[in-house]
Amino acid sequence: MPGPTRRTVLTGIGLAAGWSPTGGGARAADNVFRIAFQKGAVNLVFLKQRGTIEERLKSEGWSVTWAEFPAGPQLLESLNVGAADFGPVGDAPPIFAQAAGADIVYAGREGPSPKNNAILVPKDSAIKTIADLKGKKVAFARGSSCHNLVLRALEANGLTYADVVPAYLTPADGRAAFESGAVDAWAIWDPYYAAVELDLGARTITQATGLVPGNGFYIAARPFAEQHPKVVETALSLIGDIDQWLQAHPGEAAAEMSPRLGLPAEVLRRDFERTTFSASRVDAPTLAEQQQIADAFAKLGLIPKTINVRDAEWRAAS
Repeated sequence: MPGPTRRTVLTGIGLAAGWSPTGGGARAADNVFRIAFQKGAVNLVFLKQRGTIEERLKSEGWSVTWAEFPAGPQLLESLNVGAADFGPVGDAPPIFAQAAGADIVYAGREGPSPKNNAILVPKDSAIKTIADLKGKKVAFARGSSCHNLVLRALEANGLTYADVVPAYLTPADGRAAFESGAVDAWAIWDPYYAAVELDLGARTITQATGLVPGNGFYIAARPFAEQHPKVVETALSLIGDIDQWLQAHPGEAAAEMSPRLGLPAEVLRRDFERTTFSASRVDAPTLAEQQQIADAFAKLGLIPKTINVRDAEWRAAS
């Protein structure tokens, strides 16, 4: 009997990490740059609303499409199946994706912004510290940056992954479970983090500071990045430009984006003030940090094998 194909293995692992199969096959060579994004990727939301990338690439014969995803694992699945070319994620999703066989590369990085990720409890909860989470139900998105935060926070406080009951939920479902009391704690990132602080008085028992680097990444489908490096480099350059503006004008940015994202300006301002907007190329120390995360996941059996993160380095770029 033949063994499982790469696609079968990827789909199985992907579903465990919260991915949904959306079809497969390589993308068509159609001069369309397909960007996947998340609500928390405010710099890309700005560029989308302003049409900046479209305008720059138009003279090169390219058009641009956008697709929003709830979290990094689903976003990376879209890259793997040829539905998107480029998008932003946290530190853990590319590790799960690479271990599952996704053909992706680290095109750029953001941050670090460890204050954007936190473990929260309801304002009237008896839980005061990470140690109090023993035996409790903790919600987070499987394969996300907050998955890594939970692991590191438990380890730093003398607990193991087996000491909590994980509830693998997307941000929207996590908010609902947190608000209803179906879970005891929630590990989440901004702007969802800021929203429950302000809406519900949620209490932070730890941010990621001192536990995980808090890096964000721009991931590209390897075939696209190798065939069209200038398109990817143009996108990264424009992200860098908008990052400088966002870093200097958090209040103005929050006011502009509030009606477009359907979030109060106060929520967005708190998010922006906790964010380090600083797009750059991925360097060797950052990949070494990723390797540490990958090794920890492999040791716990959360990914099916040990991986070499540098295999996903973008060597084709200038």
